[in-house]
Amino acid sequence: MPPRQTPVPFVEVSAEAATAFRRRLHRWYRQHSRDLPWRRTRDPYRILISELMLQQTQVSRVLDFYRRFLERFPDLHTLAKARPHRVLEAWEGLGYYARARNLHKLAKHVTSTRDGIIPDSPEALRELPGVGAYTAGAVASFAYERRAALVDTNVARVLHRVFAPELAPKSGAGLKRLWHIAEQLLPRTGKTTWTHNQALMELGALVCSARSPKCGECPVHSICASAERFATLPVALRRGRRRPADVANGGTEP
Repeated sequence: MPPRQTPVPFVEVSAEAATAFRRRLHRWYRQHSRDLPWRRTRDPYRILISELMLQQTQVSRVLDFYRRFLERFPDLHTLAKARPHRVLEAWEGLGYYARARNLHKLAKHVTSTRDGIIPDSPEALRELPGVGAYTAGAVASFAYERRAALVDTNVARVLHRVFAPELAPKSGAGLKRLWHIAEQLLPRTGKTTWTHNQALMELGALVCSARSPKCGECPVHSICASAERFATLPVALRRGRRRPADVANGGTEP
């Protein structure tokens, strides 16, 4: 029989480390955040549209689709009444069309069973068609300013590198532990959590990227458990230039 593997314990973040991380992260976000249309609203419908479109799709591609989709379907009731092929037409070019089908099912479900009101808790949001743990946390946090954790690919990468480089983040157990870290880092209030979650995602998108982390620009570099490992990379790679395949594809990055 193969030797029994010892399970990796949950990572516990001290209150001091969590406070230091939040302070540096939020200060950086206030100075470097992008002005994106879905950050200017608390409308749960618009937040939901943006989050579904952004799944596996770059922000630059989503911007025009987001605007055009909302011009065609400005609210949940309009979307619910639309014919399926009209919804898919509006989504054409974004790919991953199951997102559009699930969105249409969600609109019909919410208008018929919830009086057109998208719920505000992650638990209730998870019951809607096509809504997973991340999307539920994002809508609760960004639309309703609820104190809710969220972990997408960018957030998982940041938490993995800063707090738990020993984890395998793509495994079920590793991802579960990253969610645990995300929950420990949450601020006390939902309003501050809005900023915190946006900042985590922004840091992963702009600085702590998968292929070319810009460690010299990272606000949490001094408390990152992976800083020493990335410091051994050639300077050209750390500055964000194209990385060779053996470096870019190595490791267990999410």
